[in-house]
Amino acid sequence: MLLGAASVLMLLYWVSGFSPASDSTKIAASVDTVDRAERRLDVLLKQVSTLDGKEKVLRQTSAELTGREAGLIPGDTAEQAQAQLLEILKSIAKDQNPPLEIRQVELAQPQQYGDAYGQVSVAINMDCRIEELVNFLAQVAAQREIIGTDEIRFGQARPKEKIMPVRITVSGLVARRLIPVKKGIPSL
Repeated sequence: MLLGAASVLMLLYWVSGFSPASDSTKIAASVDTVDRAERRLDVLLKQVSTLDGKEKVLRQTSAELTGREAGLIPGDTAEQAQAQLLEILKSIAKDQNPPLEIRQVELAQPQQYGDAYGQVSVAINMDCRIEELVNFLAQVAAQREIIGTDEIRFGQARPKEKIMPVRITVSGLVARRLIPVKKGIPSL
């Protein structure tokens, strides 16, 4: 009986894999030879030698980005930028010969434009002749701000007066920080 109990204990001990040799972990010491250190030094020297070129490219890219972002519509909030866009459109309409009258204005919700910018939009309604519309659109395209026409809708023209109602939607780019972050719907 004792022999049977001892056999069962030995079998359990052997199956569990417990042994004093399996508890010890072997740690290999890192071998840092002179050749290896020289190769690492060569790699680091090559990386340092390209640093000046990378800094030059970074300065050039930063200057180009600053020049491009000078055309962003200024404002502390998206609503201020939208009001600035509306003022630009009113100024263009007033500078036409004869001046154009903006009859109605609609402000759209600001939205994200890519990862780095935001977009504000303004829709205006006005009555004008075709040549006045062409001149107005040319002036919009010539602005230093980054703005463009999104949509143009024509209404029923009055042929005797050669005037047609037009709805123009113009959008402009703003800094991304002005656009509110949309919260997603939490999943259930």
